[in-house]
Amino acid sequence: MDFLKDKNVLVTGGSGFVGTNLLKRLLSSKCKLYTTTHHTKPQFTDDSIKYINADLTNPKDCLKATSGIDYIFMCAANTSGAAVMENNPLAHLTPNILMNLSLYEAAYKNEVSKILFISSNTVYPVTDFPVKEDDVTNEFFHKYFIVAWMKRFTEIVSEMYSEKIKDKMNIVVVRPANLYGEFDDYEWETSHVIPALVRKVAERQNPINVWGDGKDLKEFLYIDDFIDGIILAMEKINSSNPINLSLNKPVTVKEIINHLIDIEGYSDAEVEYDITKPTMIPKRLIDNSQAKKLLNFNPQIDIKEGLSRTLNWYKSRK
Repeated sequence: MDFLKDKNVLVTGGSGFVGTNLLKRLLSSKCKLYTTTHHTKPQFTDDSIKYINADLTNPKDCLKATSGIDYIFMCAANTSGAAVMENNPLAHLTPNILMNLSLYEAAYKNEVSKILFISSNTVYPVTDFPVKEDDVTNEFFHKYFIVAWMKRFTEIVSEMYSEKIKDKMNIVVVRPANLYGEFDDYEWETSHVIPALVRKVAERQNPINVWGDGKDLKEFLYIDDFIDGIILAMEKINSSNPINLSLNKPVTVKEIINHLIDIEGYSDAEVEYDITKPTMIPKRLIDNSQAKKLLNFNPQIDIKEGLSRTLNWYKSRK
């Protein structure tokens, strides 16, 4: 991380899952580290980090937060799991659009050197093959439509700022697999599949209720590997052409719950699959060959090791 030494680095969303893990990693980079928080307290604090209370949907707050900054990692976002997306999909739209546009405009005015935007694999259509970066058709899985449109819209805005105007900004766009690990959201109402299952197994619920039939096939990426990927992307990529970050080893939800039960030694657990509950896309495979080629991205943590670390971390904080 020598490229960040003595630079002013802003991590938005310093209270969230990705932001918290990124801040911990960047402490060793010898940069001058700033982060924004708003409604929630940071999960991790350090005296060397400057904490900025900012509503990133407010252009004035964005101007304040980005003043004098060299690099921005855009980790702030309104996110949630299948239940919220099923019942209130618009919850993701306006706040995220306002936040991303306000931050870009402020960064442009303050002449920020480089920005990294975290997009989503929801921008891809439903396929039976591993999606590559050029496979975007703007046809989205129906349950993902709002969040996918929001992410895709911000990708297009990123392209505009980095390629279509006179004084261009340097913006990097990554599309990660489903992320999991320490400091994720473990609340029942808003958690994604792995945090929800980790909590159920850690609490030794019996039976363990799993939403759907367990056959959904997904790509997951442990948070430490993702942090490696976005730091590499910030260093090495100089265009807004999106890049996939994945382990390239899909697993089913049933395999995940079986791994967790095995790790926990919970041999008498009963598992019930509830097909009446909302689930998301039934199959998502993600090609990471571009990341390997351009970044030398080589994720180290397989799903069982990542689940073991996550489960042990969750139990240790109780």
